[in-house]
Amino acid sequence: MKTSLRLALCLSAALLPTIASAAPERFTVIFGGRNVGHLNADTNGDTTVIDYDFKNNGRGPTIAETLRVGADGLPAAWTISGATTFGSKVAEQFAIKGRTATWTDSTGPGSARLAEPSLYVGQSASPWALGLYARALLKDADGTLPTLPGGTLRLAKGDVLQVAGKPGPETVTAYELTGTDLNPDTVLLDAQGGMFGFVTPEFIVVRQGYEGEEERLRGLAAKWSTDRYVAIQKKVAHAYAAPVRIRNVRLFDPRTQALTAPVAVLVNGREIAAIEPLDSPATPGEVTIDGAGGTLVAGMYEMHAHISQDDALLNLMAGITTVRDMGNDNAVLDKLIERIDGGVIAGPHVVRSGFLEGRSPFNANNGIVVESEAQAVDAVRWYAARGYWQIKVYNSMNPAWVPAVVAEAHRLGLRVAGHVPAFSSADAMIAAGYDEMTHINQFMLGWVLQPKEDTRTLLRLTALKRLQTLDLNSAKVQATIAAMAERKLAIDVTLGIHEMLTQNRDGQMPPGAVDYLDHMPIGFQRGARKAMVDTSAPGDDAAYRAAFDKIVATVKMLNDRGVLIVPGTDTGGSFTYHRELELYQKVGMTPAQILKRATWDMAAYLGQDQRLGSIEKGKLADFFLIPGDPTRDLKAIKTISMVAKDGVFYFPSEVYPNFGIKPFAPAPKVTPATAR
Repeated sequence: MKTSLRLALCLSAALLPTIASAAPERFTVIFGGRNVGHLNADTNGDTTVIDYDFKNNGRGPTIAETLRVGADGLPAAWTISGATTFGSKVAEQFAIKGRTATWTDSTGPGSARLAEPSLYVGQSASPWALGLYARALLKDADGTLPTLPGGTLRLAKGDVLQVAGKPGPETVTAYELTGTDLNPDTVLLDAQGGMFGFVTPEFIVVRQGYEGEEERLRGLAAKWSTDRYVAIQKKVAHAYAAPVRIRNVRLFDPRTQALTAPVAVLVNGREIAAIEPLDSPATPGEVTIDGAGGTLVAGMYEMHAHISQDDALLNLMAGITTVRDMGNDNAVLDKLIERIDGGVIAGPHVVRSGFLEGRSPFNANNGIVVESEAQAVDAVRWYAARGYWQIKVYNSMNPAWVPAVVAEAHRLGLRVAGHVPAFSSADAMIAAGYDEMTHINQFMLGWVLQPKEDTRTLLRLTALKRLQTLDLNSAKVQATIAAMAERKLAIDVTLGIHEMLTQNRDGQMPPGAVDYLDHMPIGFQRGARKAMVDTSAPGDDAAYRAAFDKIVATVKMLNDRGVLIVPGTDTGGSFTYHRELELYQKVGMTPAQILKRATWDMAAYLGQDQRLGSIEKGKLADFFLIPGDPTRDLKAIKTISMVAKDGVFYFPSEVYPNFGIKPFAPAPKVTPATAR
């Protein structure tokens, strides 16, 4: 026995060099040029301990992981704990025993008998996991692996880059991971296969010492993303070099809030050339699209977007042909608009809001961040000179500066909307001259907060649980609602995100996603079944659920008093925009009124009703085709078979597979142009 023990000790000593600790890996998270957090990974043998934390705009994930890999380099045991961006708890586990894999994530427990090596994809894992996935896929002959809980992950090699930093120059290679979610992830590996960075057009996670490459790497991420969408555009955009006759369709008429009799719609170039009786003869050389008795609706307006290249095309496929951007990286947005308007990629028309934020430990990093009233007024002038439609004020703005911002904006013909700055109230912003309030929670928080409570943090969301005891008939509530009505102000309620916040629970089908979630990739489905906030404290679950009832009742009061409810999501639009509209039925609006609000009313609100908002001769050919009658059942807008924007035609059944989405409706029959 002593000999065996001595032999074992000698063998262990001999193995020490191969299992010694790897060099610590340290990464910086950068958003908008600002260091907002870290990712640390420490590997000892087959086990890596990961600490990931960043905070931008007063919120962000806090994740701790312990990951053990097997001899094949694939995860063999993994625990992930902490909190998501909005505070919901993470308690994820994965393990392989023999040929059986078991896991627990927010969707609940799962297991699988492994017939072949399979890669578990962590639901709440840090970006460090992307490097692990890439290394595993590089070992596979065709760069693909089946994944748990489902789907297939694929790896494609991209550009090889030379990067510079304090530790010295490095050669890194970009790899694109696709197959389990809507859009690819891009990870950078060094020459030894080690994780160097995770890059997006908005933010990056990069190895410490190479932070100076941030702007360049984000630019490259934007280029790679653009290349992908340019390729998709070439496949799916149908710009017919001939008049297009869409036969046998009924039009939604916003003036009558009803459908017309069956007609034919003629499109020539970017515009609607004519609305003709159904039996009108075709002219030689036309393309014919069979509407099959369906309904044409004018393109809708998503009024609370933070548009990016990744959601531009999906918004268009949802019938959204115009978005109002409510805050972005100004230079990135300019480039995106240039690509869309030039037909390089597909996306909606964009109406720009100038994002204006005050400097603080919690400030957001988009738009222009200011440190004085003079700087704030100068920022208004900058936005006005560049054709922005309005100013959007954000959380860290000093409320004392708002009257000067409003005065300058109004002098220059801009409107002002926004959050309620911390330590202020909706009443104060109404008095300061806001034209529109942003988010129903911002509007209501003044009724339940104490004077020194700080809404630059997640409190602006978690305080909603206090609404369950709020008396909506109280004097303070009615006074704020009356002020909105008397001044004829609008409110961008974003009702859908508040439903998600208060009603989504781990493992449950989100109420807003029942009509589309099964069509989505596995990664999207898992994420949707994750609560946004922590509801574990006694009474919190019921309090959040009751809060949504108070929110809906408040929006109903506003609508009943004639306050304009502006339809927007703040969740990327597309499928969540359909839910936003659907929820307006809870506040007393009919499907026809909702369609009018999403089309004609918003075109008029933005001053675009001469060219958009309805299907009429001379207007832009922006509309979508559905098989049903949305004035009877609003859910009909969820089965779109065709979208036109500026006279270019798209069929969602051709587009959705590029995102791993199962189509909702087949494309209409198209007959090519005939010779004269």
